[in-house]
Amino acid sequence: MTVEKTEIDTLVVGAGQAGVAMSEHLTKLGISHLVLEKNRIAEAWRTGRWDSLVANGPAWHDRFPNMTFAGFGPDDFVPKEQVADYFVAYAEKFSAPIRTGVEVKSAVRNEGRPGFTVETSAGIIEARRIVAATGPFQRPVIPAIAPQDASLHQLHSAQYYNPQQLPEGAVLVVGAGSSGVQIADELQRAGKTVYLSVGPHDRPPRAYRQRDFCWWLGVLGLWDAAASQPGKEHVTIAVSGARGGHTVDFRKLAYQGVNLVGLTRAFADGKVTFQTDLADNIANGDANYLSLLDAADAYIARNGLDLPEEPEARHFLPDPDCMVNPVTELDLKEAGITTIIWATGYVADYSWLKVDAFDENNKPKHQRGVSSEAGVYFLGLPWLSRRGSTFIWGVWHDAKYIADHIATQRKYSEYGNP
Repeated sequence: MTVEKTEIDTLVVGAGQAGVAMSEHLTKLGISHLVLEKNRIAEAWRTGRWDSLVANGPAWHDRFPNMTFAGFGPDDFVPKEQVADYFVAYAEKFSAPIRTGVEVKSAVRNEGRPGFTVETSAGIIEARRIVAATGPFQRPVIPAIAPQDASLHQLHSAQYYNPQQLPEGAVLVVGAGSSGVQIADELQRAGKTVYLSVGPHDRPPRAYRQRDFCWWLGVLGLWDAAASQPGKEHVTIAVSGARGGHTVDFRKLAYQGVNLVGLTRAFADGKVTFQTDLADNIANGDANYLSLLDAADAYIARNGLDLPEEPEARHFLPDPDCMVNPVTELDLKEAGITTIIWATGYVADYSWLKVDAFDENNKPKHQRGVSSEAGVYFLGLPWLSRRGSTFIWGVWHDAKYIADHIATQRKYSEYGNP
């Protein structure tokens, strides 16, 4: 391999929404940089999501500040391919120095001189600083409880694209965050028998009193919350922009034909067992839902807003039989289950970044993305600086903070140098 003799101040790894945002801010500050992406720009939006996925937030909200979505109204929920196209077009606006098809294999700190030596699939690059902009959705996680049964078709939600790819038979969807709920709904509407395993979750209204929940979280200051509530670090959010956007309602899903069960506990002897927590999980989700309605009502009254009341938003359907008489065990064959979809999230993978920037649990040590290891930065992670950090607009603001930090450090390092 050859050493690339370039004057790269900052190497950005990843060209999703985080990498594109980072490049924009570095460009504005005149900081020389290079963005490396092992696939295409925003590849995860194209091939790491199911075919019918749309953004979970409306177009006026889920975007960068300086460009709207061409061909879509402000309240539309943009399809995934057009979201990816948006980032490509955005990068072209300022001629972002992005190289696609280049994988970063390792990065180590130089000894006796500043910066890092980075090994890539295209050679060696020397960089003064590194921004890990690979985001939170790097490695799909399937829990260890997954059955070792070759007769079952098992896949992570990242590998699910449409109902037609699945074999005949019923489907167990494990995980009732946004992905699990939308996939279960789609499969049931396609004629599949579906079991949905529902764990703890937050369930915001899609809209209330003529305002989308994204707006409510904004005016109530909840997007800017600096840390999650204790005990809610791993609670998922059930929200959907599908079919024009709607509030996720587990009771409605049950009456529609989705079989709800509690948190998946174990597989053994051809059977799956579930926790007896289904009703509690749904009740806690209801409490989260109602708390946002209460906060919204108080905000409207406090500010004298002329927004119509919506009493029907507080009316719940009767508890379906699956909540009253919960199923705690299923024989997979008797239930006709041939597929398990694990909507169980992801973990970050920084195995390429060989620096002292991680704690004992291999989690990045940082403050607002500024790593404990000088010259290393993280971008796109949940709660990087606030609740909104993983959203498109949130990552843009986090990138600006990091770029400003880099610019300040450059001034110090350049002091006294000719």
